[in-house]
Amino acid sequence: MTKRILYIEDNEQNLYLVTFILERRGYQVVAARDGRAGIEIAATSRTDLILLDIQLPVMDGYTVARQLRTNPDLARIPIVAVTSYAMAGDREKALAAGCNGYIEKPINPDTFLQQVESHLSSQKP
Repeated sequence: MTKRILYIEDNEQNLYLVTFILERRGYQVVAARDGRAGIEIAATSRTDLILLDIQLPVMDGYTVARQLRTNPDLARIPIVAVTSYAMAGDREKALAAGCNGYIEKPINPDTFLQQVESHLSSQKP
């Protein structure tokens, strides 16, 4: 069965690149362009992983992660921050907000799939 990945990202180029890499590998990508839309899509579509930018319009990624974690139907879905926030403490802040992982932008296309797949394989049934 094809795995579905929700990517919450407002930057067109980042959205295109990540979608291209994931779809080429056979994943189905669902996109949201802001935090609020991401929460709505996560609640209504069955996804296996959520990739989450931190710097989003309407609602930042930390708030999105915290709100997603309040929904018991989404508790098993890994959330991975994909962000250019790479200062000391940013990874810890994302994890404290409810993210399971952290990938720095710009992404490395050679290692990105491996990072994503490690979160898909660690998903609880």
